[in-house]
Amino acid sequence: MNKKKQVVFPKYTILLEQMGENIKLARKRRKLTTIQVAERAGIARSTLYLIEKGNTSVTMGAYFNVLRVLGLQNDIVKLAADDEFGRKLQDLELLK
Repeated sequence: MNKKKQVVFPKYTILLEQMGENIKLARKRRKLTTIQVAERAGIARSTLYLIEKGNTSVTMGAYFNVLRVLGLQNDIVKLAADDEFGRKLQDLELLK
């Protein structure tokens, strides 16, 4: 099976890098090592390293499992929760 590489424009990779840094800071605040988090999340330590760098090649499932280990699993539902643009489009349709 041929896996297609995800392409993320450079201006958006900054957002992923910030997310990775936030995850790394959360781990450090909890005084957890990379080995502890990786083992608890069921991933390789190298994968955790990629997550903390905001790498696009890591699956959402791996990101979620790290968030779960850190007790931040509910943060995942905040993604796309505030759909300001979508609401504007919907409001325009309702005004017709």
